[in-house]
Amino acid sequence: MDVLALTATPIPRTLHLSMMGIRDISVIATPPEQRRAIITYVCEFDETVVSEAIRSELYRGGQIFFVHNNVNSIERMAARLKQLVPEVRLAVAHGQMGENDLEKVMMQFMAREVDMLVCTTIIESGIDVATANTILVNRADRFGLAQIYQLRGRVGRSDEQAYAYLFIPEESQLGTDAQKRLKVLMEHSDLGSGFQIAMNDLKIRGGGAILGASQSGHIAAVGYDMFLKLMEEAVAQLKGEPITDGLEPEINLSMSAYMAEDYVADIDQRLSLYRRLAKVTDLKEIAAMKAELTDRFGPLPEETENLLLKIMLRVLAVRAGVKRLDLFGQQLVLAFSEIHQQRPLGIIEMVTGGKGLYQFTPDHLFKAGLTKAPPEACWPR
Repeated sequence: MDVLALTATPIPRTLHLSMMGIRDISVIATPPEQRRAIITYVCEFDETVVSEAIRSELYRGGQIFFVHNNVNSIERMAARLKQLVPEVRLAVAHGQMGENDLEKVMMQFMAREVDMLVCTTIIESGIDVATANTILVNRADRFGLAQIYQLRGRVGRSDEQAYAYLFIPEESQLGTDAQKRLKVLMEHSDLGSGFQIAMNDLKIRGGGAILGASQSGHIAAVGYDMFLKLMEEAVAQLKGEPITDGLEPEINLSMSAYMAEDYVADIDQRLSLYRRLAKVTDLKEIAAMKAELTDRFGPLPEETENLLLKIMLRVLAVRAGVKRLDLFGQQLVLAFSEIHQQRPLGIIEMVTGGKGLYQFTPDHLFKAGLTKAPPEACWPR
């Protein structure tokens, strides 16, 4: 039996299974024609902002969702909103209403007899109202990343410009994970960004249990990247596929190489850049990274230049099957990995043809003197 599952933002466990190869995944990144990205604002709850947002949508003949995910106080919130904007026609919808009453309210909203729906997360999926293009979410910090993305997706379902207002308490009261979730939403507001949001949700919450009910967590102890590597090896072993450990060369340089704090002040951005650099496999990616860093943060300090040089040497070492590279002054020493050599005799040919410039010691170390230029002049510009 073949099963096709469609989702805007897969839950961590589902995405985790796909990343391990247990399930296949395809990404549809092209949005519908003439669809616009939703303009998103994150701010504290302010009555002026709320009333202006509602009136702006009413002025252009649209409808509004106001998400207040607390059934006990939703009626009081609806009364407060009615007091702020007396001219708005509003109705309340939540899961504890009777089936007939809820259906009546939803039909009134669909028929445009109601301008604003004050509701819980009952609208999270299955709601497609082209005329509703403003959504206000109260206490957005209490929602999961994928959940906020789904809620935001209730608007902007036509060619009209849509707006989302995410109301949060003071920043000092936000938890670490809540801050990360909101930051991801602001960074990935373009159309077709659901996959990137799901990946960040996976990193924040963890991948969950493969055989069990838990949809997140369980991998924080070893980190997602290591857990994924271990699972890939286990799946390959079960399939009878050969397992060859990837080459992780040790690069030793007599220079400071790091992403300076005064260059990239935000710790999450620094960690994200380190992760991206750790995955670089092509020299063109390094040049592109340098251009991006210069554009975002200004000219590179010496330590960051050295970091990119170190990444370049790592890429070249992997290509050459080098497991350790030592570069001190003008002396280069390479230790080769036998199982990662495609042309073992090529080393001997290079030494014999080098006219004394290269040495190959009895303990299998390749040594060379660098005389033409300092190493920092060698990496691609």
